[in-house]
This record gives sequence, structure tokens and C-alpha cells, in this order.
Amino acid sequence: MEFGSVEGEQRYAALVRNAPDAVVGLDFDGTLAPIVDDPSSAHIHDEAGEVLVALAQQVRAVAVITGRPARQALDLGGLEVVGNAIGAGKELFVFGQYGNERWTSTNRRVISPRPPAGLASFLRELPRFLRRAGAEDAHVEEKGLAVAVHTRRMADPERAEDVLLPLLRDLAGSHDLVVEPGRNVVEIRSAGMHKGLVVESLAQEVGAKAFCFAGDDLGDVEAFEAVAGLAEEACPRCWSARRRPSRACSSRSPTSSCTAPTA
Repeated sequence: MEFGSVEGEQRYAALVRNAPDAVVGLDFDGTLAPIVDDPSSAHIHDEAGEVLVALAQQVRAVAVITGRPARQALDLGGLEVVGNAIGAGKELFVFGQYGNERWTSTNRRVISPRPPAGLASFLRELPRFLRRAGAEDAHVEEKGLAVAVHTRRMADPERAEDVLLPLLRDLAGSHDLVVEPGRNVVEIRSAGMHKGLVVESLAQEVGAKAFCFAGDDLGDVEAFEAVAGLAEEACPRCWSARRRPSRACSSRSPTSSCTAPTA
């Protein structure tokens, strides 16, 4: 294995040493699966299932933490098959819609809250809003608890996102919703849940002494910040974060980051 720095090699070695007490958290799109024009065709790599099963044998738990609906991630990732294969004493978690939904390989059912109150009225207003904004070609993906407006199919996806983002933020706010920008996509959902809260609660739930998280987009920022926060609360020598994306970075500039314990 090749490393880009001595620090990276040291952190990897420390993670391996702490593997039995570690949780590995993974984003779905851009991490387990490629970014594609059609979200419904974003399947994980053919060999990823076997890798996840092998990984689960080495760590305390593996968690897929995604903005997608949990059921969609389970189907596109073949994750129920992975859950069957990891065996007793190990756990695969799938947290969908930024943590609003939860599935585990033990309970094997998706637990989900009711849709936010303002989502139905937002959806009714959205088609007219997109026509007025000259964005009829934007792809609208309904997620049950959220809605995503994709611009990657449009003639100029980046410019379209730049134009739509502030307008969607205003519209979402009028329905007591918030926006989550990504690469050529703006997601509208309820406030109060994000991937960082998933990291914090899961680390406590399983008694993790190490946490590695990998993601590629702005929706992952809170997860990296949460792992850095675990360092400050517990043991600065046990946790660290590398290359955490900033909210100031472009949502069109892919960033991969991983947090890992240090010796």
C-alpha cells in the first residue's frame, strides 16, 4: 500500500492497531458508489460487498451513512446480503437521509420518522418555482423525508446550481425546511439531523474507541467535525482528522477524507 505522507501511514497503522474497537463509517455516493447522472443507477462496485464483509470481521461495526433513503442504499448496495454474510457478533448499520432512518443487520427493518410538515407544500410549489427560474430540466428526486433537485443533466450544471441554490434556500425557509448543497444537487430537508450526530451517537452506542469516516461531499463535513470533536472530549491522542472538507469549499470539488486514531 502506498501512502501520500508519513502522517497518513502512521494514522493508518494506528487504526489497524485499534481495529477491534473501531467503527468504520462510509458515505454512499462518491465513496461506495460513483457519482452518476441517474441517482437510481448508482450501484456500488461489484467487489465492494466482499470487501465490506471482510472489513466487518476486523472492526467493531461498519456503518453506511448517506443522504439517500435507507431502503434505496440497501437495494443499490446489496447491503442486506452483506448484513447476512457478516455473521453473529458483528453489525452493519445503514443510516439513511442523514441519520433520520436506521437499519441494522440485526433488526433488519428500516426505522423512519414521519415526513416533515412543510415538505408536501414545498413539493406542490416546486414545479412552478423551477419554471419561473428557467430550470424545467432540473431532475427532481423525491426521497420521502426530503427532495433533491439535481442539475447535472442540465446544459450548464454548475451555473444552474449557483443560480438555484439561493432561490431554493429562500423557498425552503418559507416551508421551515433547510437546504444541503452538494455536487450538482441541492437537497431540501428538515433541520435537526446530520451525519455528525450519527457519528457521535453511534460511537457512544457501540463503545467505539476509534472511528474512521470516509466521504466526498459537503454533506459529510459534520461527520468529520464530529470525529474531531471526539478527540477533544475523550483523548486527543486517540482521534484525529485529515483533510476535512470545508463548508467554504466548492461543492463541485470532490474531497475524500478519513478520520482515524493515532497512537
